[in-house]
Amino acid sequence: MLISSSVYNLFSYGFGGMGLYFDQTMILVLIGLGLSLLASAKVKSTFRKYSRVRSMSGLTGAQAAVKVLNNAGIYDVRIEHIQGDLNDHYDPRTRVLRLSDSTYGSSSVAAVGVAAHECGHAIQHQNHYAPLGLRSTLVPAANIGSSLSWPVFIIGLVASVPALVTAGIVLFGLAVLFQLVTLPVEFNASSRAIKVLEDTGVLGSEELSGARKVLSAAALTYVAALASSILQLLRLIILSGGRRRD
Repeated sequence: MLISSSVYNLFSYGFGGMGLYFDQTMILVLIGLGLSLLASAKVKSTFRKYSRVRSMSGLTGAQAAVKVLNNAGIYDVRIEHIQGDLNDHYDPRTRVLRLSDSTYGSSSVAAVGVAAHECGHAIQHQNHYAPLGLRSTLVPAANIGSSLSWPVFIIGLVASVPALVTAGIVLFGLAVLFQLVTLPVEFNASSRAIKVLEDTGVLGSEELSGARKVLSAAALTYVAALASSILQLLRLIILSGGRRRD
């Protein structure tokens, strides 16, 4: 969500001596879009497959989350039900774990896996996991960078002010940095989730295999997001170079 406005701008603007148009660097945007769509389709299909497989423990996502958190010695994280699908998340500011419709009351292998993953973030927070702290610190800068990067960049190109062009690139780079830091945070949360599910016996060995597939598919969305952001950053750099040559 941090870079959604930049995705729109990438489709909206091209630059050249005659004005605005769709330039050849749009291929980078299309590649990034393709990667994101493939990753999204993969996670949805994998989640849908294992949402039909009921866990032998019979625990719902919410119940599994309580067990995982308690096993880690965490008793002060509140679990809330929110509307939507696959918009589960842990808020370290309020110590609230929010589980969506497809996770909270479902006893499927997919729901338990996703709930445990979000618990992984709570465990990271409890243990002062450095990359999680860094990501939280970067959120304001990434939000500012993603919202201001294109306007600053465009003004710099149109007004032929190299400093603004560079500033736009740097601002967008903050969003890319956020995506980069997000990767180890998400992978580590999934690793913690699988270990706790195995240690507590919430899922059996075959069920753990399904949960791994769900979380691995979800991880691909973060990899695709980073790749897309890097391609977008590359486009900015190419556009700035072409303008200088003009």
